[in-house]
Amino acid sequence: MSADSPAHQALQQRLQYSFQNPHLLAQALTHRSFSADHNERLEFLGDSVLNLAVSRLLFKALADLPEGDLSRVRANLVKQETLHKLALDLGLSGLMRLGEGELRSGGQKRPSILADALEAVIGAVFLDADYSVAEALVHRLFDAVEINPSMQAAAKDPKTELQEWLQARRFKLPLYRVVGTLGAAHQQTFDVECEIPELGRSERGIGGSRRAGEQAAAAAMLQALKESKA
Repeated sequence: MSADSPAHQALQQRLQYSFQNPHLLAQALTHRSFSADHNERLEFLGDSVLNLAVSRLLFKALADLPEGDLSRVRANLVKQETLHKLALDLGLSGLMRLGEGELRSGGQKRPSILADALEAVIGAVFLDADYSVAEALVHRLFDAVEINPSMQAAAKDPKTELQEWLQARRFKLPLYRVVGTLGAAHQQTFDVECEIPELGRSERGIGGSRRAGEQAAAAAMLQALKESKA
């Protein structure tokens, strides 16, 4: 599917944004199983833009909530399940470029692939324009998502719980990095390291996506910290 195909034009209408460099949109919709010119770097960038844009949205919408509760609401909004639904609403499933093995195994509908692609699209908009345009896109995407203080009651994911543990003790946020990938392109698992330099600690976790690997590494770090009563 070419970068300026009718399907991509229709997606840009749904995004309410027209790319100056259509190749960025095509790259955002390309899985690593399809090409070396895939979307993981854009996903990395989009993840940061998404978190900042949602943070600002919540800062305004939930003015009375303390920081810890805002963090939990944000975790609810940027979790894979929410991003997967938004990606489906945008029609990303039918636009993904996947390798044959990934296509056969249902990759077009896999929540982790679609959630990552949505973040990559946000990253692509940031590069193609600027932060304010990307932030406006994020806010449009979440217009239909109900945001209310009761979301703070949702169970914390390991990354959020670890972040709050560190913040309560005045430590810096943990660092995550992929140290290796295992398996065929359409069935990869990600080996991720979670590091807390101030404590001289690092733990590893494995998951079916980078996001899942980070959660597994955070869970391992939490367990190690609780066992050592650091």
